[in-house]
Amino acid sequence: MLDLPVLRELNLLSLTLRILLAAVIGGFLGLDRERKGRAAGFRTYMLVSMGAAITMILSQYLDLMLSTAWSDAFETVGRRTDVVRLGARVISGIGFLGTGTILITSRNEIQGVTTASCLWASACMGLAIGAGFYECVIAGFLLIVFSIRFLPRLERWVLAKSRNMNIFVEMDSVVHLGAVINRMKAGGLVLYDVEIEKSRAGGGRLSGTFTVRLDQRQQHAELLAKLSSLEGVLAVEEV
Repeated sequence: MLDLPVLRELNLLSLTLRILLAAVIGGFLGLDRERKGRAAGFRTYMLVSMGAAITMILSQYLDLMLSTAWSDAFETVGRRTDVVRLGARVISGIGFLGTGTILITSRNEIQGVTTASCLWASACMGLAIGAGFYECVIAGFLLIVFSIRFLPRLERWVLAKSRNMNIFVEMDSVVHLGAVINRMKAGGLVLYDVEIEKSRAGGGRLSGTFTVRLDQRQQHAELLAKLSSLEGVLAVEEV
């Protein structure tokens, strides 16, 4: 444990440091989402982290006051309460914001899960900061940054080497569906599942999501290039 007794107490220096630290860490985490154009960005993360920190500080303040200055009145009323529950309310409340960042695109992609998870983690960081648990803040911040900045590179590398892939294909007519499937089978692919629906763009367009297993020698980019060269194919993307 760090020997920081002054910063663990409820004093002006400690309160100011905690709120500023929550703003800096929350804002830094939000910058990554901001650069990627997500719904929750720099200001959202900063406000969530600061709000969580203030909530935890309030819990500590109430607990201190109920055991000191307000103790007589509290005993007279005879009520019992757990002020730590305020922090639990923050975690459940973040679920409301996180749900608003998750959506399903027209290509059957689920987007916003990482943003919602990071927003939840930002609130947890704020609670730790508000409690003055600086050791947890440092370790948690480093691990969260590692997860959102470096792990995506590893994830892309693993997906590029995977033999299983989901392919979204948009065609201008249903007559080209057979050509797309034949091209996949000609390349030695095993077709597991197909989901076909009318494109939202209208005009007789068709879109399909194909779940396939590739030959060991075939690259993802190579397959996508072959499919995009077919007549009638408007868009091809791995999802």
